[in-house]
Amino acid sequence: MQVPANFEYEKATTVEETLALLARHGDEARVVAGGHSLLPMMKLRLAQPEALIDINDVAELARIRIEGGVLCVGALVRHAELLDSPVAGEHFPILHDAERVIADPVVRNRGTVGGSLCQADPSEDLSAAFGALKASAVIRGPDGERTVSLREFHTGPYETVVEPGELLIELRIPIRPGVGGGGPPSGGRYRHGSAYEKVERRVGDWPLAAAGAALWLEGGRIADAGIGLTAVRAEHFVAPEAEEVLRGAVPSEDVFAEAGRVAAEHCDPGSDQRGPADYKRHLAGELTTRALRRAYGRSQA
Repeated sequence: MQVPANFEYEKATTVEETLALLARHGDEARVVAGGHSLLPMMKLRLAQPEALIDINDVAELARIRIEGGVLCVGALVRHAELLDSPVAGEHFPILHDAERVIADPVVRNRGTVGGSLCQADPSEDLSAAFGALKASAVIRGPDGERTVSLREFHTGPYETVVEPGELLIELRIPIRPGVGGGGPPSGGRYRHGSAYEKVERRVGDWPLAAAGAALWLEGGRIADAGIGLTAVRAEHFVAPEAEEVLRGAVPSEDVFAEAGRVAAEHCDPGSDQRGPADYKRHLAGELTTRALRRAYGRSQA
């Protein structure tokens, strides 16, 4: 029988109460919401927190909203809620693409956006999707609030910049002027599209490789681009060298293929039970090209 070590249990209803409880219990306290990663680790005693702080009732963290031209996704938003959100899908369809292939309905109904990002699993899907969109993470602690680019949020496997006593509050994605849900923007010049592609051994599994792409186009050229990669050891889950290939270029199959080649060249997958390194690198390039193709198609719809 798998039984966790003894721990204290606290329940918070506000962010401030959560931070106070974290301060009271010290560095060995952990926040729990969905618990799909933490609780199994506790049962195996790979994690032995002295206190669990339940934040499921912190309603202020469970909202999806647009504020000041920014899409804000609370850390406590469930995967299923993000998948069902019309406003998220309208502006950034990559989020719906990624959520559709995360685990199964049981996990999506309970697991949270913030929990996935803070777990920092090297094969996690949302890190690549939010990385492609150049999102920012809002973190609050005893010294106040700070905002960190998601491209600096992960410091290594299972490690983030969130310090003991701090709490991830929300993710923010700027909605650039004229960008709508893939339809013609105001003025008809500035367009956006995004997409996510994943290969897995079976439905709901961790990916062998996955890629997300976001394109912002103006005047027939790519004004900006974002590429996210997961499960292939891409630093910070992104491929900036491939983004440089795209920036300023006229969209074409050749350009997308070159970006895919560069993305594959700059990742460092390892061989494991899911496949050999060379195959994963091939997938990284191919999936990047596919995601770019779909993102561009959506920008023209």
